[in-house]
Amino acid sequence: MPSSEEAFGIYVHWPFCKAKCPYCDFNSHVRHQPVDAMAFARALATELEWFAAARAPGRTVTSIFFGGGTPSLMPPAAVGHVLETIGHLWTVSPDAEISLEANPTSIEAKNFQGYRAAGVNRVSVGVQALNDADLQALGRRHSASEAVAAFRLAGKIFPRASFDLIYARPRQTAAEWRHELTEALSYQQGHMSLYQLTVEPGTVFADLHARGALAVPPEDDAADLYDVTQEITEKAGLAAYEVSNHAAFGHESRHNLLYWRYGEYAGIGPGAHSRLGEGENRRALIGEKHPETWRDLVMTYGHGVIEDAAVAKADQANEYLLMGLRISEGIDLPRYEAFAGSSIDARKIASLESMGLVSLENSRLRATPAGRRVLNTLIRELAS
Repeated sequence: MPSSEEAFGIYVHWPFCKAKCPYCDFNSHVRHQPVDAMAFARALATELEWFAAARAPGRTVTSIFFGGGTPSLMPPAAVGHVLETIGHLWTVSPDAEISLEANPTSIEAKNFQGYRAAGVNRVSVGVQALNDADLQALGRRHSASEAVAAFRLAGKIFPRASFDLIYARPRQTAAEWRHELTEALSYQQGHMSLYQLTVEPGTVFADLHARGALAVPPEDDAADLYDVTQEITEKAGLAAYEVSNHAAFGHESRHNLLYWRYGEYAGIGPGAHSRLGEGENRRALIGEKHPETWRDLVMTYGHGVIEDAAVAKADQANEYLLMGLRISEGIDLPRYEAFAGSSIDARKIASLESMGLVSLENSRLRATPAGRRVLNTLIRELAS
């Protein structure tokens, strides 16, 4: 696997969904008229051409990720057009990971063969829950049995597949989660993304929570659910290589590791973010969020980027710290110091180490399992 300095990823954002899930704060949009998918695919290709010429020429692509929104609403021909464009513009590594997020409805599962033929070699299947009542509460449009069937189909078609679930759902107990996760482990194919439900500002769930109509597990109960997650996945041989991601050796998401290792990537599509090198510095780019406005900008200017700014060294250091401590391998202190222009206070590290929250070995600083339980507090302490 290439180092974080050598890796280069491309994120492709497909912003459309059949319905907006009440917990979702991603840049996703519902259209009540059919979307011209190939027109958007051509716009994605045009923006890729701009990135290849103006921002990231001559790179070797090591991973591609179709996210959203709901990328499994893309026709396979649209996915193929984007991948063909990437292949024309850059060298694509022979072992590049090409991932696509998929919803497990039967209609979308019918596209799996087409995605595989287009070049996708990994899918992340948003099962989210294994009981129909909770799926309905989460705004999902599939049943539990439909999700399991779709995941099994994905496992037959793609070399790698992730089974994705949300826990700490309203009224969920540790015993219920233990039973559900144990069932999910019987289906998994080497990777699981297990996310704690968070109430994000601006979502339907945030409004319900503010009105007292949505009760999520209190902090201590959520911590118990997190502990159950770590215990059961570890016993099953799926190491927690990141706070919410568990994998057998070799099944880790290479594209997401690129983010967590603070590598470089180009973000294509409405609202997509990029982090690209500029000599020893780094630039942050953000695309226009509204899909049709983004497409108009691309047709006019060749891209839909509306923000393009240098990232200050101190901000690079903080981003590296924030991302790197999420993963089990931690951060490289000399690299952090190169970003920050100074080192982390050794007394802080020693104090946190004495509390069992971090470990330091061969210039690598890692959050321990105990440290991951209080990761936000840990990062604030180290960054201050």
